Amino acid sequence: MLYIDVFNGDADGICALHQLRLDKPCPDAQLVTGVKRDIKLLAKIQEVRETDITVLDISLDRNRDALEKLLQQQNRVLYVDHHFSGEIPGATDLEAHIDPSPQTCTSLIVNSMLQGKYCAWAVAGAFGDNLDEAAREAATPLELDRLSVEKLKEIGILLNYNGYGATLEDLYYAPEDLYRKIRPFQDPFDFHDSSPILETLRQGFDNDMKRAMEFSPTKEFESGRIYTFPAESWARRIVGVYSNKLAREKPDMAHGLIIANSDETLRISVRAPLNNRTGADELCRQFPSGGGRAAAAGINNLPPEQLEQFHSAFFNQFSPAGSG
Repeated sequence: MLYIDVFNGDADGICALHQLRLDKPCPDAQLVTGVKRDIKLLAKIQEVRETDITVLDISLDRNRDALEKLLQQQNRVLYVDHHFSGEIPGATDLEAHIDPSPQTCTSLIVNSMLQGKYCAWAVAGAFGDNLDEAAREAATPLELDRLSVEKLKEIGILLNYNGYGATLEDLYYAPEDLYRKIRPFQDPFDFHDSSPILETLRQGFDNDMKRAMEFSPTKEFESGRIYTFPAESWARRIVGVYSNKLAREKPDMAHGLIIANSDETLRISVRAPLNNRTGADELCRQFPSGGGRAAAAGINNLPPEQLEQFHSAFFNQFSPAGSG
């Protein structure tokens, strides 16, 4: 039997896969991933037949046609995710564990499937998805001290930071290479204390964050702020974790962060208010290349002539009158 592991290239996707493969090692599995926004990953394996396929942390709705074709080709699919899915196919060869609740993520869903066997990695994945409260709750059975929890948080944030970029050239590590470097570590604290990877990511993160903090909002209203960054690699790398930072600073406000793509379309990250983690996916799905989850979503290629439409939709989605 052939095996393929398909996973989002961010902290949640990597930590979810790592848990599953610690439980059931499959060193010969083909890895299919990409930058965080590269989510139509099943299109890359359309001709596969009679294969065990594991799919983690990418929207079923955005991969529906490709998934249905794979199921018709006698493949068996395990699908674990927390994004909007739409109707889940009823095929007997599909095992789906999908929960779009705003306070969970794929790593936490896998943690439940494995009954907490590799919980510390799930905690790191949840921290990477800006689910601090859910991460700390999941960590409770581990009885960790504060420093240990902070180590898991740093792992999650830095793995997530590495996933953002328009292309692999923006990243410090290609996600499949990053996963391979993590794979030997059953204990995330061993990884934190002995791997040189985190120091590389830590230095890049600190440098990019300093640049980001020099910018002020380009649009601001009572319940939201929108920032615009230059079309540079550092900005594309920091966009996700900086959006999370802004959300933490102002938990009653929504946030949008805009960066131009090389084709002059706009890439937008959106965070719903942390105190009301809803609406980000609804907003972004109003635009053709938009999607995500209730708390955090994005648009990959917004035509610049639709920017004012986005501003209006953002305001309407998150203003007190529009968010009801």
